[in-house]
Amino acid sequence: MARIRCLHLADLHLGWRPGKLGGREEERGRERDQLLKKAVDFALTPASGIRLVLIAGDLFETHRPGTELVEAVLRELRRLEQANIPVLTVPGNHDEITYHDSVYRQRRNDWPGFLVTNPMPEKVAALSIGDTPCHFYAMAYTGGLTKATELLRDFPSPAESGVQIGVFHGSLDWEAGERSMPLSSQGLAAAGYDYVALGHIHRYQEKTVNRTLMLYPGAVEGKSFADPGTGNFTVVEVGDGSPVVEQVPAAVRAHRQVKIDVSGMETEAELEKELKKTAAPDALVQIRLVGVFSFLPNLERLAAGLQDGFYHLEICDETEHFNLETLKGWAAEPTLRGAFLRRMLQRLETAAGQEERKIAYLALVKGIAAFAKGE
Repeated sequence: MARIRCLHLADLHLGWRPGKLGGREEERGRERDQLLKKAVDFALTPASGIRLVLIAGDLFETHRPGTELVEAVLRELRRLEQANIPVLTVPGNHDEITYHDSVYRQRRNDWPGFLVTNPMPEKVAALSIGDTPCHFYAMAYTGGLTKATELLRDFPSPAESGVQIGVFHGSLDWEAGERSMPLSSQGLAAAGYDYVALGHIHRYQEKTVNRTLMLYPGAVEGKSFADPGTGNFTVVEVGDGSPVVEQVPAAVRAHRQVKIDVSGMETEAELEKELKKTAAPDALVQIRLVGVFSFLPNLERLAAGLQDGFYHLEICDETEHFNLETLKGWAAEPTLRGAFLRRMLQRLETAAGQEERKIAYLALVKGIAAFAKGE
């Protein structure tokens, strides 16, 4: 029985549109909608060796995506068909099949490959890839029909020899009640599948129970800094022996987070120099400033001046700000810091004007920053 290289996709969320990106929202959304085309291009590259494509839910951002996007997706899936690469699609929770106007109900008759529509786990397809028989088990959560008030534990067991693959969109071993389908890893392992292709969790995760590998490939391309994506296509080789997983870099726009400690910096020019070091013209970058400022920077001006060095830049001020009660508490300490604060708080109270008070405050904060660094 020959081994088969499978492209496992999930959570592409085509049709999603970002929030504030400085006027690039629509451009970024259209760019991200090319993700399936990139995946199909990769699968059709002879060097990839891909013989099977699995889409484990949330192909679309909603159950009712735009007509133009749907037609583009169908064209890409037909390219796989024409290349004799089977594709199996499972609806998710964003593009749920429950609704009467769901894309999967509207286009089920001309959906390329295998479209899963049954509300409970079943064997949904069987085919031979080369000389290797493959059997597929899946379901599509359907409100009012799917019995998922607790962990789903009962899955059909293979009755024929060959590669046994489960494809499900849900939460492995999570409690019921959330907006996802709860799946029992023990139940999936008891069914005896060789590989379980999962969707729903956007970060790469894998779990092996007995001999069954269960894997979330994660979202290839992220939506935000909190949901950055993996940047990889997940290829799984199945057949004789254990599955082998390979991560293949995908040409997608990266989300990067950078942390800069401002403690000890003397001027805004010094901060700007550090910020420029993080320039990445093709990436979306979030810079988190931490520590204690010893000066008052104009972060809005800095961000505006640096935008050309990034596809998109956000500067988040997470530096420490001290209220008067906190400072008074520290001033009561029998330490050098306490003595310093007692003196500076007195300067603040006796400052003759706003400018003198500002200078005293900055000196106070600069001193706290030095103490924080052990100086």
